[in-house]
Amino acid sequence: MDILESSSDDEDELYLEASALLGEKAAEKEKEAQSDVKLPYNGPPLKYPKSVFFIVTNEFCERFCFYGMRTILALYLVQYLNYNEDNATVVYHAFVSFCYLTPLIGAVIADSWLGRFKTILILSLVYAIGSVSISLSAIPNFIPPEAFTYLGLILIGFGTGGIKPCVSAFGGDQFVVPEQERQLQQFFSIFYFAVNGGSLVSTFLTPILREDVKCFERDDCYSLAFGVPAILMVVSIIIFVAGKPMYKSKKPGGNVMLEVCKCIGHGIKMRFTNKDVKKEHWLEHAEGKYSRKLIDDIKLALNVLVMFIPLLLFWALFDQQGSRWTFQATRMSGDIGAWNIKPDQMQVINPLLIIILIPVFEATVYPLFKKLNILQKPLTKMTFGGMLAAVAFVLSALVELSIKPTEAIVPTAGEAQLRIFNTFNCPMVISAQDNGVTIGEFEIEPLKAYENLYLAAQGNKLFNLNIRRGATCDQSLADVTAPVEIREGTAQSYAIHDGINSTPTIKLSGRIIDDPEKSRNGNGKIKIIINSANTGEKRVVFNGKIDYEFKTFTGEAAVSDLLEMDVDDYTIFLNGEEIGTTTVVAGGVYTYVINENTKAFVRRLVTPENSVNMLWLIPQYFVITAGEVMFSITGLEFAFTQAPLTMKSVIVAGWYLSVAFGNFFVIIIAEVKFVSDQMWEFVLFAVLMAVSMVIFWLMSLKYKYVTIATEDSNDDMAMEKKKSVDNDAFEDHKD
Repeated sequence: MDILESSSDDEDELYLEASALLGEKAAEKEKEAQSDVKLPYNGPPLKYPKSVFFIVTNEFCERFCFYGMRTILALYLVQYLNYNEDNATVVYHAFVSFCYLTPLIGAVIADSWLGRFKTILILSLVYAIGSVSISLSAIPNFIPPEAFTYLGLILIGFGTGGIKPCVSAFGGDQFVVPEQERQLQQFFSIFYFAVNGGSLVSTFLTPILREDVKCFERDDCYSLAFGVPAILMVVSIIIFVAGKPMYKSKKPGGNVMLEVCKCIGHGIKMRFTNKDVKKEHWLEHAEGKYSRKLIDDIKLALNVLVMFIPLLLFWALFDQQGSRWTFQATRMSGDIGAWNIKPDQMQVINPLLIIILIPVFEATVYPLFKKLNILQKPLTKMTFGGMLAAVAFVLSALVELSIKPTEAIVPTAGEAQLRIFNTFNCPMVISAQDNGVTIGEFEIEPLKAYENLYLAAQGNKLFNLNIRRGATCDQSLADVTAPVEIREGTAQSYAIHDGINSTPTIKLSGRIIDDPEKSRNGNGKIKIIINSANTGEKRVVFNGKIDYEFKTFTGEAAVSDLLEMDVDDYTIFLNGEEIGTTTVVAGGVYTYVINENTKAFVRRLVTPENSVNMLWLIPQYFVITAGEVMFSITGLEFAFTQAPLTMKSVIVAGWYLSVAFGNFFVIIIAEVKFVSDQMWEFVLFAVLMAVSMVIFWLMSLKYKYVTIATEDSNDDMAMEKKKSVDNDAFEDHKD
């Protein structure tokens, strides 16, 4: 199968890096041809280098670490560091952008000074320190969490990006080409499988470690979820060092990127120095100091890089699978029967769909396009793939629209929320006409509530609430008037209770602050109000797969803290006595009103449960993955066929930069807040993507395809020309 038949960020990059490595070999051949002529190798077949197995195992562990950390990063920022979704999105995409800028630094360090082995080793140690740092930051009250999180992300970004262009190339260095051409092909296939294995396992596993394991008296365990990948990173270094006696290491020989930058800089300088000298192309002003071949190769590479400019919008959309789409999943239900999907686990859909769609496209879609004579040119395919990404965001906007009715209603400026709970076992009637607050007579049934979500309020407002007994209540209960305070932009509750007296009395509790916001990881949130029979301690336990015990509380109207709980069926125990069963649904925010005398309780829904299932995200994942197959894979083929072999590393740099700037664009949208509504933000990205693809299509109409000659159609360059590294290489799409 073909090397170009895939679409993983990692695999895309590895393909480009492999091409760059082969470009280096082409340059080496050219130097050899200009010096001594070497006779062809006629000896026995060379053994497969054992050293590559250390490199492949190292890659598995490193990818496990990176994807495991990245999968849960956005939720960690929101749930543990208490960032809002906008700020978490900014940090997440800044990190991803940084990961795509640092490969340029790593490549220069390796090729110009340290060599690949030392660069990989040193930056892996930096990487491991960063991984340990972010794991320790998740331990409560241990180290400053925010500072060490940022330190960890910086070190991880520098480490993973720095070794990115080195590891696959270092593996390629272990082979003798052309004698081991076939083994080299096999190596890249095995290498890609290591990438897939590490990323797929960690993407599935770390959300389980995050949510299903409880540690440090928390309902999650981020320290373990980050810690296991950190351990794998340390193991990867040990494995990599263990293979040192077997490695073939090349001395640094200079980086083509530096040479290209120098040539371009000199060309620009001479263009303005010699204004009167006319040249066909501005870069030709560098001729004399730099060879004509280098100048021509750079010109061809620049033609490709210019076409990359509109493509950054694709990465802006694609990488939101780990941020905005994950946050979208937290507002949906993961219930699929016996299994409950975690929001961050949805990210595994993309690589799984890649495995399915690549053969479908090769066997069905592309032959159909050929038969219909449509979408035959690479740039046309890329345009269509980009348009599919825009469609995916339209679908995500429609999903967001369906989620809206279940979203929390949060008080805004000029408004307050007020809930009055009746903890009696008989009805209570309330009313108010005071200080601008009007509440018509409202009968609150036993254990139920009055609710006003849009009560006008400026600053703090105090008014008197009239409370009288209902028709079925004890006739000895006297009417009361109690003060109620509401605050602008705040949700608050009060509880009507009977106090702890020999003679029942109507009383109103103090102000209870509510939090109507949904759980940020798809759980339920519970608060309990008890009309106490006495002032003694109250112990409430929700018994399910995991037991949740509310902290012991006392008082006439006892109120618990808000507790986040897993989605499950529970049996409720009050002071060790079973009083009933209940179900906690994803996204629901509940207040349970319990009367201790009668052991009766009623569940009040403060914020609607998540009713839209996460499986409705599959269409948008399907469409963006189909777009990815047409966009990313074809883009790599275009870059490969249109750029000289010795310029492959320049194309690698351009590809990295397009991803980095794409993520930076997301930061701009999140920070500037062009729109405040998430649905319209998705629409905005869809429109911008469509516009960028129209621009790209117009550019493609003027683009003139070229044919790049290879050194020898029968040598290792033919492997590229035929696109012959196995399709197995491409089953994951991340990074």
